[in-house]
Amino acid sequence: MLKQSLSGKMLQKLSPQQIQLMKLLQIPTATLDQRIKEELESNPALDEGDDFNEVFDLDSDRSEEDKGGEDEGFELDDYIKEYIEDDPSSYKMRLENYSSLDDDKSMPVVVENSLQEHLIIQLGMADIENEHLINVGKQVIGSIDADGYLRRDIVSLIDDLLFAQNIEATKEDVLEVLNIIQRFDPPGIGARDLKECLILQLMNNIEKEESNQEARILALKILENHFEEFTKKHYIKLKKHLFVSDSELKDAVDEILKLNPKPASGLATTSSNSVNYIVPDFIITNRDGELELTLNNRNAPDLRINDQYKEMLTNYKDSTKGRKSSKKEREAVMFIKQKIDSAKWFIDAIKQRQDTLYRTMYSMMQFQYDFFKTGNERKLKPMILKDIAEITGLDISTVSRVANSKFVQTEFGTKRLKSFFSESLQTQDGQEVSTLEVKNILSDIVTTESKKKPYSDEKLKDLLQEKGYNIARRTVAKYREQLNIPVARLRKEL
Repeated sequence: MLKQSLSGKMLQKLSPQQIQLMKLLQIPTATLDQRIKEELESNPALDEGDDFNEVFDLDSDRSEEDKGGEDEGFELDDYIKEYIEDDPSSYKMRLENYSSLDDDKSMPVVVENSLQEHLIIQLGMADIENEHLINVGKQVIGSIDADGYLRRDIVSLIDDLLFAQNIEATKEDVLEVLNIIQRFDPPGIGARDLKECLILQLMNNIEKEESNQEARILALKILENHFEEFTKKHYIKLKKHLFVSDSELKDAVDEILKLNPKPASGLATTSSNSVNYIVPDFIITNRDGELELTLNNRNAPDLRINDQYKEMLTNYKDSTKGRKSSKKEREAVMFIKQKIDSAKWFIDAIKQRQDTLYRTMYSMMQFQYDFFKTGNERKLKPMILKDIAEITGLDISTVSRVANSKFVQTEFGTKRLKSFFSESLQTQDGQEVSTLEVKNILSDIVTTESKKKPYSDEKLKDLLQEKGYNIARRTVAKYREQLNIPVARLRKEL
């Protein structure tokens, strides 16, 4: 049975312009150039430049009779007049709140052989006369990842050779070539797991160096036969199984610790051969005791409406004097209108982005004024997103977008904005301190502890409580994990 009813709903929808602004807020300065380049390529009405164009008025020389002769339903003339009077042709963002540093937008690129190229060269110099094995070797090298490991299993490599290159290879072929590649530079390359990687490097050291041979041979025994005990730092078990003293075990462990768990870390891969640079979004300087905030000038591109599109509007106004515009002319001007509107929206979104970034960072600077002036992390106050949102009048989600992936350059180093946000923790005398302060003290305690007998989480809790911080053992464990500090057993050294 059909039923008719009325219902009321309240919906909140974002306009395309608001969505565009939200996306721009999330973009850090390092990638803003690319986003603007994409917009310039997709919208020919948007142009990049720093010239200011003179305001022009195409409507001044038209008579009332000419205006009345056109279709009253056609509103493009109103749009053109409004556009010309507003003159949104250009804008400059180099205001007093921008850095005067003339940063070069281009990043230096290191010219070097990639990891795969480095290995292919060695493969060509290896004593391999069989063309079939050379092709197998190229496939194996192409499967080595950025860390230098061959994580693809042998069966999959055989399938890759068959389907991609129509080469039939056996397991023995792949293992034979892999054995050759594992002797290449850097040592440990082509290993299938960490254990094999360390063993390959240690064997290379034993072959090439004559010093500390006893320690290296003992280290090799540890890796081959007692790898699990070594990774868990069960040193008592190792001494029992190997019948060695503390000093002998320490020398062997030191030899293992010298090895590189990522043998390809010093070489670029074909997929990523560039260096990532941190580009600060904000710069805070101390001017005679007063803090000054500036936006990185790469945060402030100069954008304007393309002059050719303005000329198109001029030509349209001149050509339609005293007559009705044709359908094709209207379609052409409608296209121009859409492109100009899109360009204006993007320019406005960039302006709003800069304003929002500056307001948010300025509020953070004032909130954490003592830290930015002294660099003492213990002067950081508890601060959450809601605090900054209330000061700026922005939404919490907007503040979160600004803080995400943004950096500020200070006299004490470049800091991630997210690192300034923290919860509060109450001391025994009732004061509220930032959890960042507690983490710093926890890190200091762990750094100065005796590595032969590191503190347990319970002991760390007692030490923090002695310093006046009301904290539970579970909280200590949580902070320790956030600081990437391992448990006491794994911090133990001989």
